[in-house]
Order: sequence, then C-alpha cells, then structure tokens
Amino acid sequence: MSALAHLIPEFEGWKARYPAGFEGSLTIPCLQRIQEVHGWVSDAHIDALVDYLGVPRTQVDEVLGFYTMLRREPIGRHHLQVCHNVSCTLRGAEGLLAHLCLRLGIAPGETTPDGRFTLSTVECLASCGTAPMLMLNETYHENLTPASVDALLEGCP
Repeated sequence: MSALAHLIPEFEGWKARYPAGFEGSLTIPCLQRIQEVHGWVSDAHIDALVDYLGVPRTQVDEVLGFYTMLRREPIGRHHLQVCHNVSCTLRGAEGLLAHLCLRLGIAPGETTPDGRFTLSTVECLASCGTAPMLMLNETYHENLTPASVDALLEGCP
C-alpha cells in the first residue's frame, strides 16, 4: 500500500483544479500536507509522491532542498525557528540564539535529547518591525528578550 494512500483522495480534489499536464504544480502543496500529517517527509513519502504525480524524483528533492519549512527529518514537539535576517540580527537575534543554545544545550539544526525542542534558524519570517522574533511551532513571538524567551520555554510541556 502506498505511503500516501490516506491522502490521495485529498490530493485528487486538488488535482481536479489543474489542467492536465500540470500535476507537478501540486508538488509543494502535497509536500506541505504530508508534513502536516506526518511531521516530516520520509523517503517512502517521496517515492509515493513521485509515483502519484508522475514527476522526476529530482523535482521533489529540489523542492525539499530549497524550502526550509519542509523537513526531511523528524523534529521535536516544539520547533523554535529563530529569524536571523538583517533586521532581527540588528535588534539582537544572535544574542537570543546564543541564549537558546546555552539554555537548551543544542545548536541550530539539533533536537534536545528528550525530543522536546528542535532549534532552527531561518532567513526571514517577515516580522522586521517587531524584531527580534521567532516562531514556536506555528505561532510568532515578537520583540523578544532572553527573559521573554525563558518564559516562553517554561510554558512548553
């Protein structure tokens, strides 16, 4: 059975909105949905998506390699994504990142041994006016300080 059998009916609904021959346009929304359901995109998911869409494996691999919001590995229950673009950096993001690394005992791209937190850096989260900021799972937290980051972590089960 396909690793995506449970998602195919949903994908079919999306596919009906596109003209024939444009199945490759579904690559990103399908990958986003796979990740939403499974937490990450495995090799089995990629193989099944390639078969379903009829696109080259390299197309799916390129999308996964380009978009940092798509993950090829499982992450912790709480995903901390620290923006380190110019505005956030100028307003203290590097200090917040160093604080998080010290507090969690991990570097960007790593997950705490208990699987609770994964720490990532991202290029821009489009919240320059409220820098420094981070996303905790799907929620923006802005105008951060080390103290407010500590309070945020304390609220995570």
